[in-house]
Amino acid sequence: MRRWRPRRPRFPRTRKGQRRLVRAVVAGCVLALLPSAWLRVVTDGRLGSASDVPRTDVAVVFGAGLWDGEPSPYLAHRLDAAAELYRAGRVEVVLVTGDNSREEYDEPDAMRAYLVRHGVPDGRIVSDYAGFDTWDSCVRAKKIFGVDRAVLISQDFHIRRAVALCQEAGVASYGVGVDEARDVTWYYGSAREVLAAGKAALDAVFEPDPKFLGPEEPGVSRALGTPG
Repeated sequence: MRRWRPRRPRFPRTRKGQRRLVRAVVAGCVLALLPSAWLRVVTDGRLGSASDVPRTDVAVVFGAGLWDGEPSPYLAHRLDAAAELYRAGRVEVVLVTGDNSREEYDEPDAMRAYLVRHGVPDGRIVSDYAGFDTWDSCVRAKKIFGVDRAVLISQDFHIRRAVALCQEAGVASYGVGVDEARDVTWYYGSAREVLAAGKAALDAVFEPDPKFLGPEEPGVSRALGTPG
């Protein structure tokens, strides 16, 4: 009995067929890069550094993983930037949004503890335990926590997507991109953003509901009334 073997792709032998193949490849590349171009257009003028961020009541920090229950280095750098903004009086409240889908994995509480250790009062920190991805975090910031305007903090390769999605969710946003060394993690994150930009464009068009929405929470408004 002969074993089935997958056929090797056959490339066109005629010039006409080769031209068609080249056109198809070029068209595919253009379509793949369109979402990234959209992100650049909609975030133009909405990015800056911690030193020139406009004063805003709320900063939003997106989760970026835990190592042995503590914020990963990338997440720690995001939290450092948020703590710096709070100490400088540029923001009043920090909304930490991340994954707590498993009992043994709690990004928001780890983020809160880190901020408290770095000078942000516990009463000025609000936790979103259902920020499973960037779109969910943005929608929940608006619909659950009542955030209309915010400074968003993330790595430079992710911040454009965060700002674009929060804008689409109804949160007027300004992004602070945290600089990182160009290591393997940075290059992986940058490459991943090409695909993530496509999902972001679909989220912006179809506006799906978050995985978990739930009732409105007064955490942000309450924190704004808490003495610093």
